[in-house]
Amino acid sequence: MDDHHNRRITIAAPVREPNDNLAVAAGVLGALVIFVLVLRSLPVLAASLSGSEPRAYWYLSRASGITAYGLLWLSIVLGLSLSNRLARVWPGGPTAADLHQFTGFLALGFAAVHGLVLLGDQYIGYTLAQILLPFIGTGYRPLWVGLGQIGFYLAALVAFSVYLRGAVGYRAWRIIHYGSFAVYLLATVHALGAGTDSAAPLAFGAYTGGATAVCLLTVRRILMGDADASRRLVPGERGDVPRERAGPRPARTHG
Repeated sequence: MDDHHNRRITIAAPVREPNDNLAVAAGVLGALVIFVLVLRSLPVLAASLSGSEPRAYWYLSRASGITAYGLLWLSIVLGLSLSNRLARVWPGGPTAADLHQFTGFLALGFAAVHGLVLLGDQYIGYTLAQILLPFIGTGYRPLWVGLGQIGFYLAALVAFSVYLRGAVGYRAWRIIHYGSFAVYLLATVHALGAGTDSAAPLAFGAYTGGATAVCLLTVRRILMGDADASRRLVPGERGDVPRERAGPRPARTHG
């Protein structure tokens, strides 16, 4: 009997590298759009900041909050597309993974600007402690603002947990990562309760439409998980036994 009959031949699937050109192009385009918008808004911002009741800080807070929410939604959708395999269709697994992580950190940055820029707003008069600590600011809708603050800290934990994955282990990291759903829920409740634009048809449609998309992708992911579990219970199905748990194949005998 030859030994080569007992050996497994494993062929590694080709690894697709992230599309760096796409990321660079998106970054350049975004920078150009921001540059043009800033140039056009400078006169308005200067007039607002120099007035008796400057409103630029409030407008900047609203704009950065909406941007942070949109980026958070995109990060959630990209993450779900990775887990339910839709990313294989477009834009590809590695690219979707990079965008998922990048948009998550970018949303966190805009959320920080959303809160900190209110230190310059004289109408509400937030202090740094009221910006950082949930539910202690009484100037403006403290319940809804406090829920948004909790969501921000939870988002930071989820985002930076990628650097703790080796220390806490994969299972613990997955549990932390599931906190993304709580972050999205808290952000949505915060936007609806504290946002001055939430009653507008466009904003309300964006919130409800985005939440519907997340719910549908989540249901698809759950159904795919149940289907995979059912297949693992059927003996003889391909892939019903994980490779690391499968025992050695019996040696072939030649009669």
